[in-house]
Amino acid sequence: MDLDRARPVWPQIADDLRRRLDAGEWKAGERFPGAVALAAEYEVTQSTTQKAVVALREEGRLRTVLGAGSYVV
Repeated sequence: MDLDRARPVWPQIADDLRRRLDAGEWKAGERFPGAVALAAEYEVTQSTTQKAVVALREEGRLRTVLGAGSYVV
């Protein structure tokens, strides 16, 4: 994915993750990649990917279990 660095990056990543979720890349109940793995994949900082994950969690697409990670709803 080519990120447009002229605008905020985390919403672009959140959009891409939504698209991938909708395409069935991760199934309900499956563990979602962590911020470190996503940061490496998108070549951004962990805080950037964490913002995207928080947005998906707030939308009800993910649930986070403290100490265990995020899971697809």
